[in-house]
Amino acid sequence: MKVSHMSFPALALLSFSLIHAQTTKKMKEIKTEIIIDASPELVWQVLTDFESYPDWNPFLVSIEGDKEVGGRLTNKMVSNGKTNVFKPTILTWEENQHFEWLGSLPLRLFTGRHYFILEAINAQQTKLIHGEKFGGLLRAMIMKQIGETTLQNFLAMNRALKQQVESKVEIGK
Repeated sequence: MKVSHMSFPALALLSFSLIHAQTTKKMKEIKTEIIIDASPELVWQVLTDFESYPDWNPFLVSIEGDKEVGGRLTNKMVSNGKTNVFKPTILTWEENQHFEWLGSLPLRLFTGRHYFILEAINAQQTKLIHGEKFGGLLRAMIMKQIGETTLQNFLAMNRALKQQVESKVEIGK
């Protein structure tokens, strides 16, 4: 069968669409939750005080950048004794409620939508939902290598955030 030059762009578009649909279907999510005995406003204040991360955060030891949608961050994370730097872009910034960024490898071979959602239980309790949705052609391979460690790092950060926030509540009493 002879393929004309005009059908090549259509074939390329079809191939991209199939790859995109497959990577979307294969997305994996790590989702954690913790109850913090403080208001969403106080949790937000500590969570978004990036300058203090080295003092309390065992996982994301440094975040620098613009705190706004479209802002570019420079994040340092420590996992298994190794420090990695990545530069995600903020997708969502809803004060006292929701903060999300997108990081990716070149050509979006591996992507991560990292999120923090704060839900008020009452005036003095907040549920933190902390997770990440992973995608891209290399997702399965990379998640086999880092999935369990990433989950443990999220849990450690949650516990450290809870301790940091609740210590501020105790000081205020």
